[in-house]
Amino acid sequence: MAKGKSKAAFMISAIAEQYEIHPQTLRLYEREGLLKPSRSEGNTRLYTAEDIERLEVILHLTRDLGVNLAGVEIILNMREKMAEMQSQIQEFVATLNNELAARVPPPAAEERTSLIPVINAKPAPARRR
Repeated sequence: MAKGKSKAAFMISAIAEQYEIHPQTLRLYEREGLLKPSRSEGNTRLYTAEDIERLEVILHLTRDLGVNLAGVEIILNMREKMAEMQSQIQEFVATLNNELAARVPPPAAEERTSLIPVINAKPAPARRR
């Protein structure tokens, strides 16, 4: 039987020590909805790499930029929305490229092997004098 991928997870004490913050601060971030660590069977908070990345953003905003927790929440929500929008834009562009590729006929053998692009354009009409 294949085992699912297991992610490395760290306990609250290890994270608090590594980032020089009190464990109560991490609990506050969880109460405020800024962090959502998973829980072990014994109900111990477990922080994954994604949680740690998010914590680093929170700490940068609060420590370095002086943003309060309400501002942090707004910024994190906006980042998530921007990521969703970016994903939708990439999906739209891929769909558009597929549609355009389906409408353009494949190039002739001469066009594929030429060094200079061959443009299939009608010759310009002769000018009258």
